[in-house]
Amino acid sequence: MFTRIVKMEFKEAEIPAFLANFELIKDKIRSFPGCCFLELYRDKNVPEIFFTYSKWEDEKDLENYRNSALFNEVWATTKIKFRSKAQAWSVDTLHKLN
Repeated sequence: MFTRIVKMEFKEAEIPAFLANFELIKDKIRSFPGCCFLELYRDKNVPEIFFTYSKWEDEKDLENYRNSALFNEVWATTKIKFRSKAQAWSVDTLHKLN
């Protein structure tokens, strides 16, 4: 299992539309095969910056999602709202404390 972190910076006027769309599609993303966890974060100091934090069973599952009709639909409606290009990282957990 690994974590995918995506940083997105939106045009201020596009934030309400992004949040409304996320509300509609979040369960579809979360229920995609291999997706085990999904959260959306907003930066405390720069409110135009958001992060998605998702956990995937393996890299093939993420690739299947990124090649799916669902991703194409989500990305097409999301990327036009960006102020700057999104950044993404796939990371492994080294230590976890509860």
